[in-house]
Amino acid sequence: MARVLFEWDYSGYPGAKLYPHLFSPIQIGNIIVPNRIKYAATEDNLNSHDGFITDADVAYMRSRAEGVVGGMCFMQGVYMDKPGKGQGYVGQAACWDDKFIPGLKRIADAIHGEKAVAGFQLMDCGRVGAVNVESGHGPSTVPQRLRIFRPMYEMTKEEIKEMIQQHVDSARRGVEAGFDMIEISGIVGYLVSNFISKYTNRRTDEYGGDIRGRMQAVVEIIQGVKAVCGKDIPVGIRLCSEELLDDVRGNTPEESMQSYKIAEEAGVDYISCTLGWQESIYPVISRDIPQGNWLHLAKRAKSNVKVPIQMAYRLFTPDRPEKAIAAGELDVWEMCRPMIADPLMPKKVLEGRENEIRHCVACNLCLARLFRDAPMTCYINPLCAHEHDERIYPKPAEEKKTVMIVGAGPAGLECAYVAAQRGHEVHVYDKRQELGGTILDASRAPYGDDELMTCIGYQKTMCEKYGVQFHLGKEVTEEMISDELPDTVVLATGPVYRELGQAKGRAVNVLDVLNGKADVGDKVLVWGNRKPGIGVALYLAKKGKKVSLVGKEKSAGFDINPSFKWRYMIYLRQSGVNVYNDCDIESVGEGEIIVKTYDGYRFPLACDTVVISERDANEALKKAVQGEGIEMYVIGDALVPRNLSSAVHDGYRIGLRI
Repeated sequence: MARVLFEWDYSGYPGAKLYPHLFSPIQIGNIIVPNRIKYAATEDNLNSHDGFITDADVAYMRSRAEGVVGGMCFMQGVYMDKPGKGQGYVGQAACWDDKFIPGLKRIADAIHGEKAVAGFQLMDCGRVGAVNVESGHGPSTVPQRLRIFRPMYEMTKEEIKEMIQQHVDSARRGVEAGFDMIEISGIVGYLVSNFISKYTNRRTDEYGGDIRGRMQAVVEIIQGVKAVCGKDIPVGIRLCSEELLDDVRGNTPEESMQSYKIAEEAGVDYISCTLGWQESIYPVISRDIPQGNWLHLAKRAKSNVKVPIQMAYRLFTPDRPEKAIAAGELDVWEMCRPMIADPLMPKKVLEGRENEIRHCVACNLCLARLFRDAPMTCYINPLCAHEHDERIYPKPAEEKKTVMIVGAGPAGLECAYVAAQRGHEVHVYDKRQELGGTILDASRAPYGDDELMTCIGYQKTMCEKYGVQFHLGKEVTEEMISDELPDTVVLATGPVYRELGQAKGRAVNVLDVLNGKADVGDKVLVWGNRKPGIGVALYLAKKGKKVSLVGKEKSAGFDINPSFKWRYMIYLRQSGVNVYNDCDIESVGEGEIIVKTYDGYRFPLACDTVVISERDANEALKKAVQGEGIEMYVIGDALVPRNLSSAVHDGYRIGLRI
């Protein structure tokens, strides 16, 4: 008889009425899970570099366990070999010895404390591993495509058997630590997927050859793990439904579906449907991919196997998985990045507070930090990875103040609701009639940048919740500051854009271009090769303009995290944008611009219009505030022109400080 670990009654909640399939129970193995929601295993680099669990990771997981409201919450994948060939992240949890069980139990207990199902993942990182050693292991010696990864060398049969036993032993430790489900990671280039793929498995023995041979090690892992888990602990596996490695002769979709069937035959209780590898040249999770784009793969998996199918990947809102579950095309909604951005996302859905969700903007900063050996943080969630630190939570202000915030962009709005939450009287002014600041314009750039506005939507809701007063269409002047004399002024006025006096009459502002206020000729030079310049260059290229991008940075997109930057570089090439890095504008002539390289070489570019995206700090109003002796903070691009993330984090921290 199936077990119910925790009783949950969703009948009185508005979200359960709106999304009845998401909040319906499902049987996985011998466990009844109250809903169809899962926080999927996600590395966070929050643990000690010798593999022990830290307070930071326990608090991080507890927060996500609260968010799944009775669903499944999986801790990060553990590495299982003492030498560390399978370790892919410096802060990855270890499980190669019984000494790690007490720390792992802290995670299981934290998840159970929130009445959620605790999941434990086994993850040898394979081609993405060996982070602390000179080389790693794999089924065959196949050169790395990505230079940041270590070389891999072919495992002997004895080493394969040892690796299989490591999975079994680690599963036993996970059960002893109190976890309710065990999951095998076989995705994105990790070791299990290396065995499955004909790109990385060139063996001719029983662990290679056709898809059944390439699945043999996986079958032995599944069977061994099932044996130590018994009938009460479900065992699942994450498998690629499409590797997206056609250019290097990876598995076909048909072979991937065969791997699903073989895993089912071996006894798995569910399959998490994934796609793509770290080495794939096709994007999977960046915001240029439409939301819901991959659901057809879950549907295909459902038609090939009978075990429950789980899926994440660009499913950021509950309506899409609800519809798919209702149609029988999906069984469980998995989340990684949406619950990094907002750990309470499913709880807010259940409680009818969807407008209070801080949505992920699919920037992949979290991923970029992992591969640079840094603790995970979030582009738009200042609390992420700091859940254990009481100093990061808003507390009532000792002295209630009247706060004037100048600028209703992401920095100003973030500061406003945090300060108001602490009890201050907060007034936000902006000369525009809309909230959003430069994000209003930036969101008009192509390839998914419209999703940036979800940040503004969240901030607006929180400001209204905590009583922030808006004064839109009202420009703050020095006289106004003198007249009102607030206790605190926060300058969130955004940057100022540089002038190009020589191009008078032909120079326009990047914001005016994006919001349609500027006339632009057919031959355009964009001055500035950071994200604002790239965004407007792509915007204009889509309109059929001939665009050149000129900037002083050594490479375009200096301010874009590397896990997303490569997408922009491809789009620039595909759009025919000519990029000139390490350059600046020297002079402006009739119908042309003279560009000077870093080493003094000069060349002309035909140009009808110059779009200025070069920015500087905004000094306006500072002297007026200082002259009145008012407490003052400068945040966001007004302080130093950067990006949306810096604006949000600036605003949050100053909101705590006032």
